[in-house]
Amino acid sequence: MTAAPVQGCVLSDAVEAMTIHQGDCVNLDSDDATYQVIGVDDEHHRCWVRRWPLQTATGSPVFEISLEHIKITS
Repeated sequence: MTAAPVQGCVLSDAVEAMTIHQGDCVNLDSDDATYQVIGVDDEHHRCWVRRWPLQTATGSPVFEISLEHIKITS
């Protein structure tokens, strides 16, 4: 049995995983501001980010977020 194309995709194709690396710039689902990835925990699907560019007066606090809630900037 062969998988049939559906809107240009083959049903048997695997979903490609998003690859995030330290230093990458990303956006969050919640806003379009730019954030820099500080660290990634692939095993637990988490990463640590800070607002980019860095805020000079107060700094840019680092916080943890699920990889499901980020998108790579273009």
